[in-house]
Formats: sequence, C-alpha cells, structure tokens
Amino acid sequence: MKGLDLIVCVKQVPSPEAPLSVVEIDSKKLQVRVRGLPPEINPLDGTALEAALQLREAHGGKITVLSVGDRLSEGVLRKVLAAGADELITVQGEGLNDLDSYSTALILYKAIKKIGEYDLILTGKQSADWNSEQTGLILAELLKVPAVNSVKKIEIVDREALLTTVRTGGYDVVKAPLPLLATVSSELGELRYISLIALKKAREKPIKIWRIEDLQLDASMLKKRKVVELLKPKLERVCTLIEGRTPEEKGKNLAIKLRDALRTLSSNNKPSTS
Repeated sequence: MKGLDLIVCVKQVPSPEAPLSVVEIDSKKLQVRVRGLPPEINPLDGTALEAALQLREAHGGKITVLSVGDRLSEGVLRKVLAAGADELITVQGEGLNDLDSYSTALILYKAIKKIGEYDLILTGKQSADWNSEQTGLILAELLKVPAVNSVKKIEIVDREALLTTVRTGGYDVVKAPLPLLATVSSELGELRYISLIALKKAREKPIKIWRIEDLQLDASMLKKRKVVELLKPKLERVCTLIEGRTPEEKGKNLAIKLRDALRTLSSNNKPSTS
C-alpha cells in the first residue's frame, strides 16, 4: 500500500500560557504583545501534527508542515521537524500577519496546489489567538475536498478515513474518501515530547521559504482582520479576613458574611418599579 501524503497547517501564536502581567495591548496598532516570552506553535496545530505522526507510523508516508506569516521564528517552527515532520514550508512576507481567515486559507490553498498531491490535510480546530474556527473549513471549500470538523480520532482503512468527531454529550463516526481535510480537537492528545537531541538535529534540516509571488497570488486579494477595539481585562481581588475566637465562630461569621453579600447582590439586581 502506498504511504500517506500528509499536510499539516501550523500557525505561530503568542504564548497562550502567558500570565496577564506580561500581556500588553497596543491600542494604536490594535495588536497584542507578550513581553519576555517567545511565540509558540498553536497547541491544536501541535495536536494535528501528532495525529499525522501516528498515521505515518501506522501507514508510512510523508508529512509536510505548512505555515504562513510575517517574521516567523525559525526556532519555534523547527520544533515540527524535531517532532518528526519530513518537510517544513513557510510562506513569508511583509503584511502576512493578522490576515482574516479567508486570506489565510487562500494562501494555504495556493501553497498546497504548489506542493501537489496529498491524501489528508490536518489543521487545529482553532487558533489560540483569535479562535475563529474558520480557516480550515474555508481551505477545504477552496480545495473542493470533504471537511470534517472537531476530530478526536482518525483511522485509515482501504483509502477511506474513519473519523470520530466530538459532539455535545457524545460523538459521531464519519466515513469519508481521501483526499480530505480534518480539523482536530484537544481530545486527540498533545504533541509528543521533543528531546534536546532532536531539537539540535532539527537545526541542520532545511526550511523552504516561499513568497506570495511564488504562489502566483495577487497581494491585493489579501485582507487584514478588522479589529475595532482591544481591551485587557482588569482583575481586582479583595481579601476579607473572617474573625472569630473558635473555628465554629469563624464558620458562623463566614456564613453571615456570605448571606449579607447575597442579599446585597439580589437587591441590586431587582428591576426598578419606577
């Protein structure tokens, strides 16, 4: 049996685990900056890569990772090579950050057409920055292939895919012919551990860099995501010490405090009769 030609779409995002204290909002450029922490591979895209690695282990084949952006970090993206991807292709150029979902999907579409044959395209269900859940599904529409969303398990049998998808209160099992596109959910699992030795070896592997002109794509067709306002939530904490001579008295005083707070909250939420 011929091995699988797998393509995994990966996005570089600001660290989703960054504490609020290092997150800064540029109100003029309407951008989020994370101070002191490097960007990361979108966690669900890492999950998509893990799915591809498991499929290659079972069926053989090749994994090509594709990423789009401006000022992409080689150190971050080389992790996909360290994890076991066979090839890394980046589409880079000024203005390729903060594109809307359609524009990103359009670039991926042109890049995949340039790559050529494929059996399965895998993406994360959503990205950790905008959470739009649109790019993968738009890409499938452009490619005219079936799309299966929110997948937690993938099996390939006789050139057909059996995909288990997450649903509220349960799951569905979908059968679809190859080629197709699947977006994966967190239930599929995290990307495997990457050793320091693998990271060092990945530094020696080449990265293909394509530009918009290499894809015969008109840059005027690309649109920025329209952001109206960005706000950083204010977190305020008030600590109240409950006094009492014994644990029982402290418990009683706490109950009274909670009761009074609930009464105040209830009275403030009552509709006005005036």
